[in-house]
Amino acid sequence: MAVAQRIYANALFEAAKEKGNLDTVRQELEEFLAAMEQVPELRALLESPEIETHERVAALRSILADVDELVRNFLLLTAEKGRTHELPVIVQEFETLVAREEGILDVELTTAVELSDDAARQILERIEGVSDRKLRATRRVDPNLIGGFVLQAGSHRVDASVRSRLDTLRRQLTGTGRS
Repeated sequence: MAVAQRIYANALFEAAKEKGNLDTVRQELEEFLAAMEQVPELRALLESPEIETHERVAALRSILADVDELVRNFLLLTAEKGRTHELPVIVQEFETLVAREEGILDVELTTAVELSDDAARQILERIEGVSDRKLRATRRVDPNLIGGFVLQAGSHRVDASVRSRLDTLRRQLTGTGRS
C-alpha cells in the first residue's frame, strides 16, 4: 500500500472518530464501493482519464447529495486529487483502522474441508475466548492440510494441521529438524 493511501485512510478515520460516526462512514463507503462494482457507468466516471476532474467532481456532487457530509467530502477530495481509482485500497485500510479501534482482529481460517458455519463459529469462539478479542474471519479450504486448521492473524500463524504434524514427525525421524 502506498503512503498516500494510508494517509487518506488515516485522515478519514481520525475525522470520523472525532465526529463519532465511524459506523456511518464505514457503511456508506461500503455501499459506494459496491455501487462502483455494480454500476459500470459510475466506475467509468471515477476512473476514466477522458473525464475532466471538474466534470467528475460535479457529477459526484449530485450523486452524493444524500450521503453523510464527511463521506461526501472525502469522495470529492479523492476525485479532485485524481485518486478515485485507489478507493478500494484506501477503504480497506480505513476498515483495518476501524477494526483495530473496535478491538476486532482480522484472521484467516484455513481448513482441509469446508466447515459448516456452526463448526467454524465454534472454533472462532474458542479462539476469541483465549485471545480476549473479537474476530472477523475469512475462511479458506486447502485439502493439502489433510485435517485440522491454520489460523493466520497478520504475521502470526497457528498451524494445527495434520500436514504440519506429519512434516514435524518426518523431520524428527530423519534427523533433519528439531522437535
